[in-house]
Amino acid sequence: MCLILFSFRAHRHFPLVVAANRDEHFSRPAAPAAFWEDLPEIYGGRDLEKGGTWMGLHGDGRFAAITNYREGVPGPAAPRSRGELVSGFLAGSSTAEDFFSLAASRNTEYNPYSMIAGDLDALHFYSNRIERTQIIPPGVHGLSNHLLNTPWPKVTSGAAALSSTTGFDDPDAISSVMFPLLLNDQAASDQQLPDTGITRQREKELSPPFIRGEHYGTRTSTVVLVNAAGDVFFHEKRFGPGGLPSGEDARAFRIQRAAS
Repeated sequence: MCLILFSFRAHRHFPLVVAANRDEHFSRPAAPAAFWEDLPEIYGGRDLEKGGTWMGLHGDGRFAAITNYREGVPGPAAPRSRGELVSGFLAGSSTAEDFFSLAASRNTEYNPYSMIAGDLDALHFYSNRIERTQIIPPGVHGLSNHLLNTPWPKVTSGAAALSSTTGFDDPDAISSVMFPLLLNDQAASDQQLPDTGITRQREKELSPPFIRGEHYGTRTSTVVLVNAAGDVFFHEKRFGPGGLPSGEDARAFRIQRAAS
């Protein structure tokens, strides 16, 4: 996943609002968002190659999502899949702080990543490119393939769009703002491009929220809302090569634990 925009305890009606794009090779098999057969308390998409996920919710209110951390041309694959970090947190019972403390002891087992984990009361951020876990304060935040709130163009524009919805009480109204943002394939200007160690041309190709490629690109665009009563609204749009739509699901369910 290459873009996660989220409002945490800053929205009048929804303690958690998430708008996210997952970018991946189209050859890597994945299942649409659903309750998992082997772990039925988890709702989210699933990587069918390694069994993990890029974003999901547990019935007790835990939430986690992960992005790759981009730092030049990727090196050899690490022995473990980053997606297992998300599924591991969701399937376990550790707090985010304890989970990230254990993850830090295994940093070399995973390729570079940045991850959000917690629940409706507290969210934490960790990357195996920093030394410690960060408490995420209430507010609107963004994460792409770097650290939390790194001001890449798609992060700043996305956070601004999400901030404009903080007074909305209708999930459809929020989706009507956030999906067009997630589907925006306008590249950033040359002056705005970050320098992550790849070519300028590739930086430009990866700069929009929506990556429209033939072999690698945006696979899912997702909007998730959780209200104070614990009602979840989860809307996922899926795409194939060239950005062509390949499916869509919207589902409402309730988690057991509401925000305090």
